[in-house]
Amino acid sequence: MTAVIHQAAARCLVYPDVEFAAGRPLLREALTGADTPLWEFLEYAAATPPEELAAHYVEVFDFKSRRCLYLTWWSDGDTRRRGMSLVRLKETYRAYGLDFSGEELPDFLPAVLEFSALTGTDELLRAHRPALELLRLSLLDHGTPYAHVLTAVCATLPGPSPKDRAAAAAMARSGPPREDVGLEPYGLLPVLTDRGGE
Repeated sequence: MTAVIHQAAARCLVYPDVEFAAGRPLLREALTGADTPLWEFLEYAAATPPEELAAHYVEVFDFKSRRCLYLTWWSDGDTRRRGMSLVRLKETYRAYGLDFSGEELPDFLPAVLEFSALTGTDELLRAHRPALELLRLSLLDHGTPYAHVLTAVCATLPGPSPKDRAAAAAMARSGPPREDVGLEPYGLLPVLTDRGGE
């Protein structure tokens, strides 16, 4: 069920377009019997007019806010070392036989969740646990139903350990480092493709 929750959370965290609305019944069916906070988000999404849902998504996940969906931003900010973190993520995808394509960055949370669902490993989510916790807390503070999605994801991971909480608290106090290197914040939903054993 963890893989299903990760896949469903990935779908809930992309821009809520017509495809998202059409896929909601499938998400509900896949989650049947699961005790997860994703249900609360899906109820909200079903009851909210599409244009209002889309405007809320843009307002919540504005790249300049402290509700960023790019996991390495939480640890590296827009610094040169973020580039190396992104390279390491792509290498991890390749190690599992997946190619990362599209115009999104490989640390985009929906892509990381999709990777977890496809491979059955939560190693990238665990590696970025402080970022996930910071994002969850920020969404809770903002009062958005998207907090249910992050709560659902965090509930599938071991812990939280004191180290994760300490790292999240330290990062929350200081914020990510700043150094503009021209990274584009938004693009198309990433596509993970099987490399066929290459």
